[in-house]
Formats: sequence, structure tokens, C-alpha cells
Amino acid sequence: MKILITGGAGFIGANFIDHQLNAHPDDWLVCLDALTYAARPGTLDGAFARPNFRFVRGDIRDAAAVFALFEQERPDAVVNFAAESHVDRSIDDPTPFLETNVLGAQVLMDACRAFGAARFHQVSTDEVYGDLPLGRPDLKFAEDAPPRPSSPYAASKASADLLTLAYHRTYGLDVVITRSSNNYGPFQCPEKLIPRMITGALAGEPLPVYGRGEQVRDWLHVADHCRAIDRVLRAGRPGEVYNVGGGCERENIQVVRDILRALGQSERSITFVADRPGHDLRYAVDSEKLRRMGWQPQIPFEQGLNDTVRWYLEHRDWWEEPGRPQIRA
Repeated sequence: MKILITGGAGFIGANFIDHQLNAHPDDWLVCLDALTYAARPGTLDGAFARPNFRFVRGDIRDAAAVFALFEQERPDAVVNFAAESHVDRSIDDPTPFLETNVLGAQVLMDACRAFGAARFHQVSTDEVYGDLPLGRPDLKFAEDAPPRPSSPYAASKASADLLTLAYHRTYGLDVVITRSSNNYGPFQCPEKLIPRMITGALAGEPLPVYGRGEQVRDWLHVADHCRAIDRVLRAGRPGEVYNVGGGCERENIQVVRDILRALGQSERSITFVADRPGHDLRYAVDSEKLRRMGWQPQIPFEQGLNDTVRWYLEHRDWWEEPGRPQIRA
């Protein structure tokens, strides 16, 4: 199978490429990535060494470039990781989130229709559901819960999901959607919570925590997420949505304290700051539908977090790289 992977130089996309090259060595992978600020040198070094991998620099919003690539490569399937994903940035300026996350998905699906790609896999987020109250562990979102996004980022992803399902019903396009809980692991951009706290602590900086850090997130190791995407890509039913939850809920402040403990540092660097506008309280999804397909998370949070801290300790050259990151094409 030939798979076009968009956003493959980013955090989850790069880990997925590594997973696919090892789990399915006969597949051909084409990575399309715009190389925004979130990309880092070295993320795809292992893939570049493989003969069945090709990298193309390009933007999913550029219909002419996307259609030319489809005409040349004729992919069997598309996995769309390409997205603007940082909530704070979406609050500052929603425009690039709407352009990339919604219109970019439209361009990809139009290309799938034009060139006969067998499947379009939209990688989404549990944030499209909105939040749940604290202190109610019995409540979780199922796939049929209506979207109630809180941030411009989440709204852009919910819009892309709805558009994806509309393309299935209107045009008969074979689509699947996965909505995952918070990911962590190697190669994550340092603007996100776990790498931000690790790298900030290593640099001796204050560690900003919104409010009192009571917000609850369900943590999923990126390797478990990649296995879930692979499973749904190959066995998911057309037009279906699949939740991917880690089954590991933690308060943000607890995660920060766990990181400092793993680094052998005190909690004096924690600095509580004004909360984010519209900050969601708690995310939790019911992944039973995917579990019935034989998937379940395999990496316990404590092990995964310790491994992640160790990775950032051992790869300072990756996250300390100055200037605009570049990846050879």
C-alpha cells in the first residue's frame, strides 16, 4: 500500500511514519509537510534512510501542489496529521487554524476524489467534544456525542470532522476519523505541556501553570496512538469515528510534579499564572469501540513519562536547535 502522510514532520506524524516503516516494511510512504515552526531537524532522519520513503515540502492548502502530487504518486490512502494545533495560538489568531485545518482537509479530500485514493483518514482530537465536569469520573464522551468545541482550534478540528463525514455521505468518499486524548512522547514540540515543563526545568526557567493546575487530561503515549491509527486505517468501517483514549487521567499540576520528580528537582519553579480564556476542565473519551477491534494502550503513564523525560535529556540538540528548523527534502 502507498500512503500519503500529511504533517509527517510533526510530532504524531513522525512517530506514525516510524511505526509504519517498522510494522509494514513493504508499504511506500510519502510525507507532505509545510515545515512550519513546529518541525525540528532530525525528526525524520530514520525515515530518510529507508528506500520506501519520500519527503515532499508543501502545504495542504495549496490545491495545485496537492493535486500534482496526487497525480504523480497515486496514493492508496491518506492520513491527515497536518494541522495547526496549539490552543493558545488559536486564541491569538484563529485564521491559520481555519485555513489549514478546514480548507486544507477539503483540498485533500477533493484530491482523493479526483485521483481515486481508497481511504481518507482524518486525525482529530477529543477537544472537539468540549469538556466534562471535574469530579465525575463516570462521565466520558462516546463517538456519537455532539461537538461542543471551546477554542478556535477545537472548533476548526470539529469543522473538519463534520466536513469529512459530509464528503462520505455526499460523495461516497471512504473516510474514517480518529479522535485521541492528549498525546506525549518523543519529538513533541516544546510548546506543549509535557515537553514545555521538561525543557523549561532543564533550562532553569519558571514553569507556568494555568490557574491552579486542576484541569484534568487523559494521557496517551504517542506509540499507542500510532498503533490505533494503523488499526483504524486498515480495519475501520467507512464513515465511522473512533475514540482513542489512554485511560490515564491526571491533573495538570500532578503531571508537572511528576516531571520535576523524575528530574530530581524541587517544585519551587512552578509558577501559577492567569488561566487561559475558555479553558476546558476535563477531557475523557470512551474507547470501547476501538478496543473491540483488538486495540488497547500498552504503555503505562509512569513508564511513558519517565521514558519521555529521558528522551529530552538525551536529545538536547533536537529541542535546543536555534532559528527556523529545516529538514532536507
